[in-house]
Amino acid sequence: MPDINKIREDFPILKRRREDDGKPFIYLDNAATSLKPIQVIEAVVNYYEKHCANIHRGVHTLSQEASQLYEEAHDKVAKFIGAKNREEIVFVKNTTEAINYVAYGLNWKPGDEIITTVMEHHSNIVPWQLIRDRFGVKIKFLDLKDKWYLNLEQLEDLITEKTKLIAVVHVSNVLGTINPVEEICKIAHEHEIPILIDGAQAVPHLPVDVKKIKCDFLAFSAHKMLGPTGVGALYIREGLGEEMCPTFGGGDMIRRVTLEKSEWNVMPWKFEAGTPNIAGGIGFGAAVEYLEKLGMEWVRNHEKELTKYLLERLHEIPKITVYGPEDVEKRGGVVAFTVEGLDSHEVAMYLDELENIAIRSGVHCAEPLHMKLGIPSSARASVYIYNTKEEIDIFCDTLEKVIKELT
Repeated sequence: MPDINKIREDFPILKRRREDDGKPFIYLDNAATSLKPIQVIEAVVNYYEKHCANIHRGVHTLSQEASQLYEEAHDKVAKFIGAKNREEIVFVKNTTEAINYVAYGLNWKPGDEIITTVMEHHSNIVPWQLIRDRFGVKIKFLDLKDKWYLNLEQLEDLITEKTKLIAVVHVSNVLGTINPVEEICKIAHEHEIPILIDGAQAVPHLPVDVKKIKCDFLAFSAHKMLGPTGVGALYIREGLGEEMCPTFGGGDMIRRVTLEKSEWNVMPWKFEAGTPNIAGGIGFGAAVEYLEKLGMEWVRNHEKELTKYLLERLHEIPKITVYGPEDVEKRGGVVAFTVEGLDSHEVAMYLDELENIAIRSGVHCAEPLHMKLGIPSSARASVYIYNTKEEIDIFCDTLEKVIKELT
């Protein structure tokens, strides 16, 4: 079993102390972005110090080395999610960009329909609204059932012969709900409809295998799974990439260019136009290696243990309402809550001021879901591999103190 203290030693920022009182940072904002281990930082620095060159552009040594490191990173990410090979892995800027690649890569016609859900992040709503307004398609929303879960019984009613795509979040960034994506994919494929999974909150936290899920597209970000910002991945099932239009045109995504027409490069480079975030991609590969050494089963079990403890502690505190499933088998390590009489931003601000605790506040880029829940905003604590029960105790004790003093 991994040693949590040794894990924490790998994260330089956890050694930082607040200047005025020397208190350590307690980082519970992992759903927004994760901290970075020294192994990832060194991988990025190593590229700039020893291999800094553009990829796929030169025959000189530095270019060949950089190209190899960047391509190997694709291999690592492919293996991590169970993809067949690097040809199924397109490096993008983040989950948002990955979803937009699908949105603008499909061939839309007026009257086509998209099905998504009310618990989506804005990144899986706004692109479809833009597509709707541009191409005249219709968006349908799968509703909730039993407060925290998707109403799968409604899905069959929403599907028609005009349904072009189903786009569903794997793990809600507010409720923490783990959606039954295998079942949803099965329903989609029974109707011969491609399906996109937003894996931003899933891939970093639990074992994800695209062969098992049988999704057509999977979008996720490196920065939520120990990697650098500005890089992510879009899994495109073998064969689908050839049918899609490239989202951006330019260098490296072409095989041949004349003044009259262009021929596209092979997958995945067809979708990676221009100079990419080479250092970020290499760091992404290092992050995947780090998680693989821990084992994603351990990552999941560690988070379940912390989440169970966090829920137990929060339920002991008066004036708190917690959102999401109680069963940790059905939720990720994201816990959103409200405090009676306090705005979520006030809660976050006082936690930061008193004990150097970082949580999230607001609508978490999921405003429609908050409207569905009937709340203007929520506070959100989210755990990851380096968090401990001791940190949860400090968080909950401080939260209780804030509530007693301000309400």
